[in-house]
Amino acid sequence: MSNRLAPETLCAMALLLATAAAQPAPAPSPVYRIAGTVVNAATGEPVRRASVAALSASDHNIIESAETDSDGRFALWGLAAAKYELTASKRGFLNAFYDEHNGGYNTAIVTGEDQHTEGLIMRMTPIASLHGVVTDDSGDPVENAKVLLYLKPRSHNPGARITQVAETTTDDTGAYHFGGLDPGEYLLAVKAEPWYAMHHSAAGSRQRPQDQTSIKLDVAYPITYFDSTTDEASATPIVITGGSREEANINLRAVPALHLIFETTAKQVDYPPRAELHQIIFGSLASIDTITSQSAMQSVKAEFTGVAPGHYELTQGDPPRIAELDATVSQQLDPNFGKPAMVISGTLRTSSGAALPDKLTLSLESIEGVHQQEQNQVSGSNGQFTFESVRQGNYEFTASTPDKQLPIISITINGRTHPGNQITVSDQPMKIGAMVSLSETRIEGFARKGEKGAPGVMVVLVPKEPEVFPALARRDQSDSDGSFALRDVAPGQYTLVAIEDGWELDWARPEVISRYLSGGIAVTVTESSGKLVRLPEAVPVESR
Repeated sequence: MSNRLAPETLCAMALLLATAAAQPAPAPSPVYRIAGTVVNAATGEPVRRASVAALSASDHNIIESAETDSDGRFALWGLAAAKYELTASKRGFLNAFYDEHNGGYNTAIVTGEDQHTEGLIMRMTPIASLHGVVTDDSGDPVENAKVLLYLKPRSHNPGARITQVAETTTDDTGAYHFGGLDPGEYLLAVKAEPWYAMHHSAAGSRQRPQDQTSIKLDVAYPITYFDSTTDEASATPIVITGGSREEANINLRAVPALHLIFETTAKQVDYPPRAELHQIIFGSLASIDTITSQSAMQSVKAEFTGVAPGHYELTQGDPPRIAELDATVSQQLDPNFGKPAMVISGTLRTSSGAALPDKLTLSLESIEGVHQQEQNQVSGSNGQFTFESVRQGNYEFTASTPDKQLPIISITINGRTHPGNQITVSDQPMKIGAMVSLSETRIEGFARKGEKGAPGVMVVLVPKEPEVFPALARRDQSDSDGSFALRDVAPGQYTLVAIEDGWELDWARPEVISRYLSGGIAVTVTESSGKLVRLPEAVPVESR
């Protein structure tokens, strides 16, 4: 068999090659760059050898990266027209996003024709730290003391709370250290037990006298705050700035331990009720100590020993009763001390009539800021739920999936429906019907100042009904071209506002945000709006 091609075949191939050569090559897609300077947010000096990366705004994958030069300058080349999140990292600094603000908001950079993507100033905050030594009455170090770090809220919103952000223990020299701290105003509390303490039962001592040494060693350390005070209201705030290294030493003083005794009645002799004592620090339950009964009698006497003076929440009895307690002296508590805990049960359904997600978690969170109810898992099939032993008070009812928060938009109690997600638990068991929105709509739009897109602007979607504000309000930060996207929006009527330099505003307070509503635009989302709503008009930017 011959491998030679026929003449007519060779002619056809030559013609095809000539035709292909005559066709113009496709024009290459234009490419762009993002360039700027990374500076120290505390000093303004350039940060050299910082790693800068452009992440895809859609999936957060790294598209391009570079290292800053000796002047802190960087340039990311060969970028397609798209939206990118700009990040910077270096040892000794907090990881940074471009123009970032509290809450995880930042300005993404949009590349393309006529887009401003150069001359950017990216600020990195140097890492701050807090350290100190915990000592006792004699000036000796206290080992294994629990040191709790709390952050004061930056806003004056009545709902803002002091939150615990870190915890550590002291070493054998009494030293502790917190690193990688964000700038802010912090509070410090120390919880410890004297190593030499010997706690005895006050009830048992009535049967057998205790020696004086044992009594003297029945001591405890109260919760102690910086600067070495046991009065929570007198705790001294510690101001942390970028790059600062603050020192806060605390001295503990032992005081006679308290004994809290109470009698209760067990329903079953073999399973007497338990009591729990929760210490309250800055409005949060900080620790739990559990005690079992001291006898197997039908009348059960229980006792907490080694209790330091302080503020507590006591849960005791069956059915349980819950009370706050300022413990200043040893005492015997009345079995009826506190208020009965309640059972809250009900049914959850969606506003659209669609099925509930398979994995849905419900929780009750106290508006008073003292107690967060244990979360309750809800079946996606029938939406039934029950909360056991709920303390009386005011709560927000919330629902979430592993991916997002789902707003409770209304609650029905005894046939009466009210908007929002708040309930009041009184002295009676409660059955409720709750309506949840799947919140599947995304709103996209632009914030404009004059004829140009406004970057870095705070955009707030404000519900018309104040009662549903905590559940339905949404925020975003506009990107370099003024674009923004509000995710997980529930059906409802809203006003959309854009506020320049609004990040320090207490925007969640109705009297604050209401000042900007007249300058916003009306937005309506319905169950039929679909998963994406693009606004036909830009949102005008208002000055703070």
